Amino acid sequence: MTEVIAMDVTVLRPDELTTADISAWHAMQRGDLALANPFLSPEFARAVGHQRTNARVARLTVPTPEGPHPVGFFPFERHALGSGKPIGSGFCDYQGLIHEPGLDWDPMELLRACDLAIWEYDHLAAGQTRFENAGTHRARAASPIIEVNGDLSAYLERRRRAFLKEVRQKERRLTRELGPVRLVFHAPEPALLDTLIRWKAAQLEAKGLRHNLLSQDWFQAILRELLDLSSESCSGVLAALYAGEEVVALRYALRSRQVLADWFPAYDTRFSRCSPGLVLYLKVTEAAQEHGIARIDLGKGTEPFKQDLKTAELAVTEGYVARHTAKAALWRARTASGRTARAALHANPGLRRAAVKAAGVVDRLR
Repeated sequence: MTEVIAMDVTVLRPDELTTADISAWHAMQRGDLALANPFLSPEFARAVGHQRTNARVARLTVPTPEGPHPVGFFPFERHALGSGKPIGSGFCDYQGLIHEPGLDWDPMELLRACDLAIWEYDHLAAGQTRFENAGTHRARAASPIIEVNGDLSAYLERRRRAFLKEVRQKERRLTRELGPVRLVFHAPEPALLDTLIRWKAAQLEAKGLRHNLLSQDWFQAILRELLDLSSESCSGVLAALYAGEEVVALRYALRSRQVLADWFPAYDTRFSRCSPGLVLYLKVTEAAQEHGIARIDLGKGTEPFKQDLKTAELAVTEGYVARHTAKAALWRARTASGRTARAALHANPGLRRAAVKAAGVVDRLR
């Protein structure tokens, strides 16, 4: 039976983390592949903290003869009504508590120490069972992954022959039309990042989404900060696919020493008949092992290419953990009406189209 030790919880701004804190955080990530995702890193927390004033990190420590010893870190944001969300809410694809193996902790006590009535998550990491057991689930989704090992190519050839044949045909077409295809696994060039942002914004606008994170200066600052990092715990990776002299597809991911987490892919729509985005995904997958990657996280979703490339899945959860407080009850009442409205929009395509059109009118009037 695990011994329960009294813990102290100190809430900090991400920039207040000490060098010793960051070293301890890194060690926890290195010790458990489930925690090695770059979205759970101190570098990601600090980059978000530079742009969001409500970003916080709870440091969990236990007493030792040498002084307080860090045993966990909980990155979060404070919002209205005492509610909390994961740090980077809206664009953080893996969430939870980073902790030492075997740590005994209480989610309700953690929320109380963070002065939170409720903590709402939408990409709770696999293995965060204490949050799951204490919380209310709304949904559980599969996050496809590619486990990179020496047999990866053989696996893909054996299991995904039709998919691979199609992608190889697209690659040959790119070569015929533009020139030899080549991958630059990491091309940290500001001009290429600008190109990805432009392509992605056009893609989202074509889908009727006028507002997107990539158009926001503060979010672009986060992307640029992470792209400039060389930390083994978290850094931006901008992969570029060239056909001849043309850049035809780009993919911004985050990587730790072992995990590459997909984030923002985009391609030049002039060459969509050649599926350059798919070619890029396959090229990155094939090159991952030589760059020390053990796992590629494709992010939750049921897109066909993810199903074709995956070798396994992780379960990520959407839900919340709430204390028994008046603020938590008020939050539930307010969000319940919002969920009812969203459900009505999803159930009625005509109503949804009218809402999108109305949002566009409001946007033009601003």
